[in-house]
Amino acid sequence: MRDIHHFVNGASFAGASGRYGEVFNPNTGEIQARVQLATPAELDATVQAALAAHAGWSTTNPQRRARVMFDFKRLVEANMQDLAERLSAEHGKVIADSKGDIQRGLEVIEFACGIPHALKGEYTEGAGPGIDVYSMRQSLGVVAGITPFNFPAMIPMWMFGVAIAVGNTFVLKPSEKDPTVPVRLAELMMEAGAPAGVLNVVHGDKVSVDAILQHPDIKAVSFVGSSDIAHYVYSQGTLHGKRVQAMGGAKNHGIVMPDADLDQVVKDLSGAAFGSAGERCMALPVVVPVGKAVADELRERMVAEIQTLKVGVSADPEAQYGPVVSAAHRQKIADYIQIGQDEGAELVVDGRDFSLQGFEKGFFIGPSLFDGVKPGMKTYHEEIFGPVLQIVRAETFEEAVDLPSKHQYGNGVAIFTRSGRIAREFASRVQVGMVGINVPIPVPVAYHTFGGWKRSAFGDTNQHGMEGLKFWTKVKTITARWPEGDLADSSFVIPTMK
Repeated sequence: MRDIHHFVNGASFAGASGRYGEVFNPNTGEIQARVQLATPAELDATVQAALAAHAGWSTTNPQRRARVMFDFKRLVEANMQDLAERLSAEHGKVIADSKGDIQRGLEVIEFACGIPHALKGEYTEGAGPGIDVYSMRQSLGVVAGITPFNFPAMIPMWMFGVAIAVGNTFVLKPSEKDPTVPVRLAELMMEAGAPAGVLNVVHGDKVSVDAILQHPDIKAVSFVGSSDIAHYVYSQGTLHGKRVQAMGGAKNHGIVMPDADLDQVVKDLSGAAFGSAGERCMALPVVVPVGKAVADELRERMVAEIQTLKVGVSADPEAQYGPVVSAAHRQKIADYIQIGQDEGAELVVDGRDFSLQGFEKGFFIGPSLFDGVKPGMKTYHEEIFGPVLQIVRAETFEEAVDLPSKHQYGNGVAIFTRSGRIAREFASRVQVGMVGINVPIPVPVAYHTFGGWKRSAFGDTNQHGMEGLKFWTKVKTITARWPEGDLADSSFVIPTMK
């Protein structure tokens, strides 16, 4: 049995906890490796290595740090196929989707390559008589990221790319379900020229998470996962004096107006709802057709489209999506489908009985489609995180705007229309953090910022872009005077600029 070690201070580190997590092959259902689960003492040793590395790394000039990012990007691109195969073997998403996972992470690395420009401060000459005021952004110290199973390459790079580029050293606690790619990324960062201790990977469960949240030398924590855990991470991290951004769950809606191009909408919905087996926080699991005629036609077309989808092993180049990550998650999705039926929604397509010949023990589940879903239903209120699309019918545009606006989650939303006026009004009014106009998965490009509202995000700073730069740095403002001649008498009132 292969053991997956931690990566600490520039080298593989075999922990001594004696505790392990099981890493499955989702295609076959077999255990393929064990991953070590760290103790608080091992986490502390990792933090100390990162702390020792910070002094030198934070004083390395920004251009040299950017060169490390350039070389890291080049190495990841050169190893793209290998990384994608490793990712698919543990997560289950198809190879093409794994490459997309890696590429979206690399886009943030590309942003980090421009960090010298982004770090420039502000300067005001002559703010007062002989007084200049300027600001600078400095690193926080040792920071940490806690990342989910569904994007084992993208989300770590979203976090550590900017954090390291601005001068921090980083402790990454990836999901124990698919830990190999994060370790390989850390190895590539060392090959790119980052000093030992700059990027460290510690595997673990709640024990490690709590150790991160409570450690006095970790200054900031970024988290992505379910909303309940995000709230826990935010509350515990801030309780222990840390800066925290914690991204939670989602229930993204797609509003389909009567003038929408249904041919395009069906294709967009198919990919957004069922791609990566629905295991995306930016998936689109709820479609809201406006008007009965639109709803009836959309339902008919979606049934036909679903029948064309191919579910296969992650290495199958013709498969649209592969298995889900674990048997437990497959059962959770199946349970939600049953709950939907029990609540009175119409199960138009049932994917629970899907089985792939030769891979009967794999964690596969077919695409499912519900109609007649109502806002009061549990399956509408909660995140299913699987290949299940729910039709929630609306009679008017006003009703369609209200549905995502009043939902507990506010991560992403999309509207499909040919009307610029309707699209503009919708984007302005809807109470959701990220909006797509004829774009089903509105993940912003890396130089903008990613973040939802309501129970989709805790904390007031988003990921990557300039918001990420602000999260991973602290501002220092200097007011300077260089007097000549005799000093003036001391003043006992607050300084002002008259």
